[in-house]
Amino acid sequence: MQIHLRESRGRNAGMVHACDHFRVLRCLATKPYPHSLHSKESLLKYLLSLPNPRLLCASALLALLVCQGTPALAATPKDTLVIALGVDDVITLDPAEAFETTTGEIMGNTYDRLVRLDVKDPTQLVADVATSWTVSPDGRTYTFELRSGLKFASGNALMAEDVAYSLHRAVVLDKAPAFILTQFGFNKDNVKDRIRATGPLTLTLETDKPYAPSFFLNCLTANVGAIVDRKLLLSKEQNGDWGYAWLKTHYAGSGPMKLREWRANEIVALERNDGHYGEKPKLARVIYRHVKESATQRLLLEKGDIDIARNLSPQDIAALSTNKDVKLTSAPKATVYYISLNQKNATLAKPEVREALKWLIDYAAISDTLIKNIGVNHQNFLPMGLLGASKENPYKLDVEKARALLAKAGVPDGFKVTIDARSMQPEQGIVEAFQQTAKRAGVEVEIILGDGKQVLTRYRARNHDMFIGPWSIDYWDPHSNADAFTRNPDNADDAKLKSLAWRNAWAIPELTKKSDAAVLERDTGKRKTMYEELQAEFRKTSPFIMLYQKIEVAALRRNVDGLQLGPSFDTTYMFKVSKR
Repeated sequence: MQIHLRESRGRNAGMVHACDHFRVLRCLATKPYPHSLHSKESLLKYLLSLPNPRLLCASALLALLVCQGTPALAATPKDTLVIALGVDDVITLDPAEAFETTTGEIMGNTYDRLVRLDVKDPTQLVADVATSWTVSPDGRTYTFELRSGLKFASGNALMAEDVAYSLHRAVVLDKAPAFILTQFGFNKDNVKDRIRATGPLTLTLETDKPYAPSFFLNCLTANVGAIVDRKLLLSKEQNGDWGYAWLKTHYAGSGPMKLREWRANEIVALERNDGHYGEKPKLARVIYRHVKESATQRLLLEKGDIDIARNLSPQDIAALSTNKDVKLTSAPKATVYYISLNQKNATLAKPEVREALKWLIDYAAISDTLIKNIGVNHQNFLPMGLLGASKENPYKLDVEKARALLAKAGVPDGFKVTIDARSMQPEQGIVEAFQQTAKRAGVEVEIILGDGKQVLTRYRARNHDMFIGPWSIDYWDPHSNADAFTRNPDNADDAKLKSLAWRNAWAIPELTKKSDAAVLERDTGKRKTMYEELQAEFRKTSPFIMLYQKIEVAALRRNVDGLQLGPSFDTTYMFKVSKR
């Protein structure tokens, strides 16, 4: 039996016919594995080389990569890295809008920016597109010199005007991550004057105040600072939208990898950008497969159908630790998990109820089981490793104390409430455990499960009662998390800044003022004390139940080298990974 794939003609050129999909699937299920494309590697290369990969049937490519029970697929292609990861939180591929954990990693691998974090020491910066930078004596004007000869994946030259355009675009579009830039006084009316290409390879940025240089530069490492292809996006504009409609599902970058394809809740495929200025990725492509279940990831890894598993439970990590074909790597992550309480809910808005719920979490049991080896109990909004981080963890399970607080709040018999959670571990397991302990104090918790997009959409619209999820820093500075948890300058439904405090309708004018003061303090010792005081007040009064800080663990096949899990969600660089 042989496969002879053919391509359509005319307006559907590049599209594999449906009958060929079924022939691919049928052939993949046979033993042995004979076809005119002599190996699964050559078949994969053929499928990914088609002019319009978005038209490629999902089942054909996934079957090629998975096809359980087919011995011929016992190893992934040598030039392809296959990763199992829950990617259902990917909503958009536009760096001016993308604000999700998985998308952050995709952006980190596919887009350049002026500067990046040093993954070995995140308190330091390394040059990316910029080769050098200076700060004016008044601390407000930054001048960057760019590398020469840079090109986007499209072949267009990357110049200073592209960097200026990228930052203008992010500010004017004003999507969720825009505040990272607008906090420096940039707005749609002044951004073209404040951020300018002053030469073909020279860029200047003028802030409204003399911020600590490390704070400003670290903000430019965020994904919202990614550099997009001006000429390409101008050609894709619709009614002056800056190419926004097009870039949601396409790519306009210059990074080490380039985006080949995204199919929601299925796959994200990256491929090597041979035109990148830096050391070329050793692998031709990286494929993220959407697999949320830990047991499934473990099975696929053991069989060799994937190279790296990323969403493993403590139990599966323990089981894989004895597998001679698998190795484990781990690193602390600047990611904290929390449960939040929407203050639009009159019951949850009572201070005694907020505190009571913090005493209804069995932190010790969760640490010993659900997050064993993948997280540590941490009841503060600043993750360890950042300036001012606190080790104070005052809460533990105390049902009687919770009952007394509920009685003081006027709800001695408890109440009913819902919690939104992503249908994956450990979030689902944690809310199920919380459901049981809360019930002991009369609090009936209904769990509403959904995929990443569903849960985040409800949460961002303030349509939840309670929510569980992670928060990762956007840049390596304590203000990244203070800005999210302890700042809410406008609590109106149509507010421009929609921080985590805003999402939970927590009106905090005094904490906002304290947070604003901390970010302007240039004395490191004083600034550290200010963040410690912010966290102490936050622990006591906030509608956030801080659960743990993440330890990221990945299991990988023995032939995979060079994987370093980054400290932030956008610094795990798959373009540095190789296979033997």
